[in-house]
Amino acid sequence: MKVLITGGAGYLGSTLAEHLLLKDHSVTVLDNLMYKQLSLLHLFKNPKFTFINGDVRDTGRLLEQVDLHDAIIPLAAIVGMPACKANPELAVDLNFKQIRNIVRRLRPDQKLIIPNTNSQYGSSDQIITEESPFKPLSLYAQTKCDAEEAVLQQGNGIVLRLATVFGVSPRMRQDLLVNDFVYKSVVDGYLVLFEAHFKRNYIHVQDIARTFEFMIDNYEQCRGKVYNVGLSTANLSKMELAEKIKEYVPKLVIKQDEFKEDFDKRNYIVSNAKLESTGWRPMYDLDYGIKQLIQAYQMTIPYNNRNFTNL
Repeated sequence: MKVLITGGAGYLGSTLAEHLLLKDHSVTVLDNLMYKQLSLLHLFKNPKFTFINGDVRDTGRLLEQVDLHDAIIPLAAIVGMPACKANPELAVDLNFKQIRNIVRRLRPDQKLIIPNTNSQYGSSDQIITEESPFKPLSLYAQTKCDAEEAVLQQGNGIVLRLATVFGVSPRMRQDLLVNDFVYKSVVDGYLVLFEAHFKRNYIHVQDIARTFEFMIDNYEQCRGKVYNVGLSTANLSKMELAEKIKEYVPKLVIKQDEFKEDFDKRNYIVSNAKLESTGWRPMYDLDYGIKQLIQAYQMTIPYNNRNFTNL
């Protein structure tokens, strides 16, 4: 298929673009390279890869590319609470208005698969399913809720509510929770945890790429539906995550700060049973990701961490 990925030079997109090319799809990436990424250089050797340096806020250019492709995966976004708070207008433009524009243009014969986030669930003492109510605690979460609603109202689309992502990518990010914890464990040798009992679900970036591929291949079965995407074996508290990392960094010192609060108040256990009922299964567990990150940080540690963050 001809697949358009907006924001395809980012953390998810650079992994996904390579994965889809290996599966013999043609891939076009539309990205404005706002973080000065070089993450796609290795893909130009593939004649099925096309790169367009452009901004999704240029609606004419965006919709021109939408018209030319069989499947659209809009990854261009301002991700996370701090980044959206720093530039709320840009966050709304990318996270919501881009999706709304694509939805309005989409033909019935095209496929639309959008990433959403578990952030919209906020905090809950109940096991989270796709039927659980939204409790957005940030502008980031709210824009993603609005984008999902636009897709579901149109009827032709699939929404993937992604767990907290981890793992190595050509456009590396060290500001994601697992990646950050492993980095600090390797570099500093200690972790200070705020509200260490808060739980989240996690998923490897390579499994996210596999999930998008799965949805392209099973689109008719999954059209118009929403799926949580995470590791059912990895609904872990911050303390449990730190203790898992300590298995691979034995000298790690873990401290709790009982007086400070985390700015991110998400706390939930997520069920991924609906996605697993389709036949999808993850391939990359938390142990794989931690070992992979430890190896990769041998390459990135000499560089300033500012090169590997969206903040």
